[in-house]
Amino acid sequence: MDDFSDFLDLLKALIRQPSVVGAEHAFFRVLQRELEERGAKVTWYEGLLVAQGSQPDSCHFSSHIDRHGLVCTGPNEFQFAAFVAGKVTNLLGNDVGNELKLTLMNRFENTPVLAYEPWSGAYRGSGTINNAYICEFRQNLIFEVDGLEHLVAGTPVGFQDRLRTDDTFLSGQLDNVLTAAMLVHLFSRGYQGTAFFTAEEESGGSWRYLLEWYRRFGESTNNLYVLDTSPYRNREEADKQSVVLRNRDEHAHFHPETTQAVARICAEQGISFSFKDLYIEQLNQQSLNPDTPRLGLGRTELGRITANADGLVHGTTIQIPTTGYHTMNETASITSVKAFMKLIEQLANRAID
Repeated sequence: MDDFSDFLDLLKALIRQPSVVGAEHAFFRVLQRELEERGAKVTWYEGLLVAQGSQPDSCHFSSHIDRHGLVCTGPNEFQFAAFVAGKVTNLLGNDVGNELKLTLMNRFENTPVLAYEPWSGAYRGSGTINNAYICEFRQNLIFEVDGLEHLVAGTPVGFQDRLRTDDTFLSGQLDNVLTAAMLVHLFSRGYQGTAFFTAEEESGGSWRYLLEWYRRFGESTNNLYVLDTSPYRNREEADKQSVVLRNRDEHAHFHPETTQAVARICAEQGISFSFKDLYIEQLNQQSLNPDTPRLGLGRTELGRITANADGLVHGTTIQIPTTGYHTMNETASITSVKAFMKLIEQLANRAID
């Protein structure tokens, strides 16, 4: 891709803008400006930003734009925003597992954070996470932050981030600003289809906003490519493929013809790929310990949409293999990023042809 440096400049700018799950409006404003500068028509809906070119029905891509962060829930008290946005709490009878709480409790120690107004994005201060614990009364994960004692409840707090690059890798809180930036950049390269940017994917809510749009404005059947990152345990496993496809997730089987069409384009273009569901099934079969919990197939935005669309929307998901998933050091190879962009450009161009 001859303008990869332009893409990196865009990604560096976007990753600096917080977009905490449940408080994405400010990031939508940033996206609107970037998209309109590239000639797209931008329309806002609840939980959804829609960017369209001159041939909006030719191709549909989707990328969620929310990232993990915290939300103030009381004086110097912060909770994991995805739990709050998804109403996942012991008091409501929909608890998060203790193993996940303990993982998150230790993952963000000493992480710098910044607070902002959820609508305007106005800066409200910065601080550092200094403590995290499980409240014995609410059985919920609580964070304490130095420097943000003045905040009022409801204020979102994002993790301060910068894109880190070298000749081989990109690192940062990539999920899912990476593919969102790709879709914005796609308009720079002449894309004339439709791109959806969804909110609240990390709390399991984004599919509702997108399916609602299709029910209002879609055709009798609609083909959708959902873009995201996909976690691997180490670089050796991640680097075995440039692009990750899926036949299904825990919610539904994806459209087989669309999935196979994407696989054929990968093969034609020399893009290495694998199927994540087959990889997970293989790992489960190789496990020698019967007491080891089986790995799930994952839960994706497309799976939720497919399971609830009654045939109105079908498609497939395309993902970038990464390591350090859901951390400040999620890492993708530049080779994979370039291959991914090449693939979605091929899909867009062939849809017009």
